[in-house]
Amino acid sequence: MPAVVPTARRRSGLRISKRALPYVLSLPALLVCIGILVPFFAAVLYSFQRYRLSQPWNRQYNWGENYLNFFTDPGFWNTLRVSLVYAGSTVVLELLLGLGIALLLQKRTRLNNFISIMLLMPLMTAPALAALMWKLMTNPGFGVLSYLAGLVGLQDFRWASSPSTALFTVVLVDIWVYTPFIMILLLAGLRSLPTQPFEAAALDGVPRSFVFFRITLPMLMPYILTATLFRLLDSIQQFDIIYAMTQGGPGDTLTVFQVEAYLNFFQSTNVGRSAALLMILWVITYFLSFVFIKNWLRLRERARGEA
Repeated sequence: MPAVVPTARRRSGLRISKRALPYVLSLPALLVCIGILVPFFAAVLYSFQRYRLSQPWNRQYNWGENYLNFFTDPGFWNTLRVSLVYAGSTVVLELLLGLGIALLLQKRTRLNNFISIMLLMPLMTAPALAALMWKLMTNPGFGVLSYLAGLVGLQDFRWASSPSTALFTVVLVDIWVYTPFIMILLLAGLRSLPTQPFEAAALDGVPRSFVFFRITLPMLMPYILTATLFRLLDSIQQFDIIYAMTQGGPGDTLTVFQVEAYLNFFQSTNVGRSAALLMILWVITYFLSFVFIKNWLRLRERARGEA
């Protein structure tokens, strides 16, 4: 009888630990959630305050004045325009290039697998380091890209140092760094598509253009939406490439949201305005995520209905 008691206690303790296991496993997620929500609500609080680091004693609530001032501030509308143009340009060009490369590498061969791995190398480079590398290559005085541009007749091409070409330069760097991300996602999607529709189209002699637009693209659309969403959210919050190359200049040519918020916080010490800018950026990213996820779910439901 005494030997039975420890066994029963052991089983009881094991039963309790199994009950507590889901709560124990959820603790890391809870800590991550707290780590996200605390800074977020702190930024919301700061965005409703007139708060400067240079005048911490003059901190008071202005109840939305930071947001109202944006409507009459040309600098804010320039920031919004530049952010949307930059995000739209990079995502569209990277999507087209990534899709084209993925189509070229769709067939499983050793050469295609090797090329796809080599094309991932820019993605392994830190964006800030890539921007500094491109800054050296595009230096008008000794940059290799400036030298090559001169050979084709583009003399004294100013790259990121000119307001007329600064956006083109940083978009070029962004494309170099992040096109492999879209390429590998779409390549995985292409290689996972069922082969039966393509085999039937080949037997019927269907033109390749019809197969691409009527079979490949519709089946690949969930992957395209996923890649576009990830890149769009990242592009509209871009900071490291732009700041490493131009610090938001020349002038206000490339003052996207993150750069403008950084300059307001660390140069102007205007915490309230910086937080308000980031809150507006959060609203934009939330809206874009909502639209893309809604369309992705609609496509999934349509695919289930057709199946």
